[in-house]
Amino acid sequence: MHPQYYLKPYSNLPGARIALTLPTTINFSMQKSSIQIDIHLDDKKLPEQINWSASETGSDKLQRAKAMCLGFWDGTEKNTFKIDLWTKDMMVDEMGDFVYQMFFTLAETFQKATGQNELTEEIKKFAGDFDKKFKATLMKPAG
Repeated sequence: MHPQYYLKPYSNLPGARIALTLPTTINFSMQKSSIQIDIHLDDKKLPEQINWSASETGSDKLQRAKAMCLGFWDGTEKNTFKIDLWTKDMMVDEMGDFVYQMFFTLAETFQKATGQNELTEEIKKFAGDFDKKFKATLMKPAG
């Protein structure tokens, strides 16, 4: 059984919210985890606010985020469905840090899933090089 996920607009009005609900059921142990993501949009349908909660955190309190990157692998179609969103107040330097950390944690995920230590280190090296180059571009004067 595949997890069900859907994007559901609460309304088509300006300031509408989109809810992304990701219920996950683990059949062999009959446990269920849920992640809820609420995205508040402006009148141009750009994200103003991203809030999320997860049943596994033990807190009912919504957490705020300035950006998110979510991907699902379709094993039948052999492709990825992904959602990348960031709020209007996400700063360029924050985006660089976010992308660097995504690369780095993706390397750790790859290592856990495959045991490929050498390739994992290459991804981490790339992440570090990206971070250094990105920060260097921030130091350059505009113009």
